[in-house]
Amino acid sequence: MNAEQLYGKLLENLRKRAQEGSFELAGLAMGGAWIAERLAHDLGLPHFGIINVAFHRDDYAEKGMTALRTASTMTTHLPFDVNGANVVLIDDVLLTGRTVRAALNELFDFGRPAQVELMVLADRGNRELPVTANFVGEQVQVPDNQILVLEKDTAGKFSFQLEERE
Repeated sequence: MNAEQLYGKLLENLRKRAQEGSFELAGLAMGGAWIAERLAHDLGLPHFGIINVAFHRDDYAEKGMTALRTASTMTTHLPFDVNGANVVLIDDVLLTGRTVRAALNELFDFGRPAQVELMVLADRGNRELPVTANFVGEQVQVPDNQILVLEKDTAGKFSFQLEERE
């Protein structure tokens, strides 16, 4: 799967979405924030938000220091009023739905949006929660013992790497 091609598909979907009305972008740290930043740039939007889910994770005790590191390097920052906003929540990979649940908890800590839509580059299926993306780059099949990791090079181009699950 080509992450750059999937990004192009999401960009076109968001251009079409823009014809329906205004929205705010909020990317989940880390990969989703990278995507949101590039989408904001490519669409000429004035800003984008970042949502860090570290403190809303249901596996916080398990993730521990990893969660703390991401929380300190890419903190939640929403440069728009969440109340009444139409928010497009962006993540790189959708799997169980638990990260999206944590992101919604964090988002609602800042206010009550009018609408939240979900956009992901890759959807792996295997939900544990009733979460569905409104915009999907591609449905992908990845072995359960592997994770799909979004990488960004120095030019800002995206690629996916497969890593063994710890």
